[in-house]
Amino acid sequence: MTYKRIVIAGTRSGVGKTSIATGLMAALAARGLKVQGFKVGPDYIDPGYHTLATGRPSRNLDTYLMTPAAVLEAFERAAATSDIAVIEGVMGLYDGHRDTGSGSTATIARLLAAPVLLVVDATSLGQSVAAEVLGYRSLDPGVNLAGVILNRVSSEGHLEVLRQAIEEYTGIPVVGWLRRGSLTPLPSRHLGLIPAGEQEDLGPVLAELAATIATGLDLERVLALATQAGPLPAGGSRLFATAGAGVREKIPVAVALDKAFNFYYQDSLDYLAVLGAELLPFSPLEDDRLPAGAAGIIIGGGFPEIFLAPLTDNRPLLADLRRQVARGIPLYAECGGLMYLAREIIDLEGSKWPMAGIVPAACRMQKSLAGLGYREARLCRETLVGHRDDCLRGHEFHYSTMTSKDTDFPPAYTWEHRGSIWYDGYGTRQIVASYLHLHFLGNVGAAQNFLAACRAYKGGRNLETA
Repeated sequence: MTYKRIVIAGTRSGVGKTSIATGLMAALAARGLKVQGFKVGPDYIDPGYHTLATGRPSRNLDTYLMTPAAVLEAFERAAATSDIAVIEGVMGLYDGHRDTGSGSTATIARLLAAPVLLVVDATSLGQSVAAEVLGYRSLDPGVNLAGVILNRVSSEGHLEVLRQAIEEYTGIPVVGWLRRGSLTPLPSRHLGLIPAGEQEDLGPVLAELAATIATGLDLERVLALATQAGPLPAGGSRLFATAGAGVREKIPVAVALDKAFNFYYQDSLDYLAVLGAELLPFSPLEDDRLPAGAAGIIIGGGFPEIFLAPLTDNRPLLADLRRQVARGIPLYAECGGLMYLAREIIDLEGSKWPMAGIVPAACRMQKSLAGLGYREARLCRETLVGHRDDCLRGHEFHYSTMTSKDTDFPPAYTWEHRGSIWYDGYGTRQIVASYLHLHFLGNVGAAQNFLAACRAYKGGRNLETA
């Protein structure tokens, strides 16, 4: 089937991809089009802006975390009810896994047979811009580099120098340009963009972005290029179609969702729902107890370190969480969720903030990155999400470390990285909490095992003795 689709890629990080992609989504949505946003890679924050700009949940596409067949299925499932799909790339066009290149924007563009618009930072560039664009086109002829967007152009005279060089030497059209400083900046802090879920009203910011993009880009030309994408290649998986077979009852699963915890892949949640989960949102910041009848708990990532006082002060919720865990409820947590389950979080000033105390460890914040990158992990033992030596693929990105004084502390995962063996998280038959973020379309067994444990708990079985 044919879907209108376009990729917004960059020559490198920091060229304005997110603002331009989000503004384009908002500008097309303002025309009355149903726009489906996608993000290449494991990012959680950019999709939040896409979702606000389009009114539809944005999806992640990643050929390291997911198989190519699963990527095709995820794309087609979401794009099927849209008028156009806008896919924001990650880092530079060809940047991906350090060893294989997997997960790059170029890989996704080839897989989806999608035209690419390359965002170029024009700062201090003249005719040499043509060599840069030519290099990006020539490196992989399988990537359809269909147009260029020039950002941070200093003047109309500067534009003409750049446009003439690009179009004369490469034959690739310049489909839009933006003057330096014209893009409304998305709210940010020291860790990068502030998640959309932490902010009250981004409407005016998105409206300004949409207006800037509608003025600076030739939207009709962008739509024409998206239309030329042609049929979507065959080979998509049928994970969603097969997941619902035989599901007879819904299993209530509590999902932490508020300003502190909002890092979830939408397709992971959708897959759990098709498997039979009834997802019940709750707020560790504001609720005093877990949703009634929950047979499982998921606490995803986020920035709990920004909300230490209200998380610590919500003692009723922490007490109810400990009470439910003592009764044997299955509990799965990632990154920020792991930190919340620890005995305490130690902030940058050395202050200690008591947390749930379910994982017998402390998490300490630091100014430098503690972990970043794709990981091929193996389970250290029988756990909630799988069997000993099962392999799972995920991604980590965190500024805290976890330490425990317990001599029998059970790590969840192990992996090899740069010649060293690393251990991560806390894993038992009832609880898995780690820094590793999983995409359930790439780790379907983990999703199925977790929900099976929830179903068993609902049926009265004790997971630790099963």
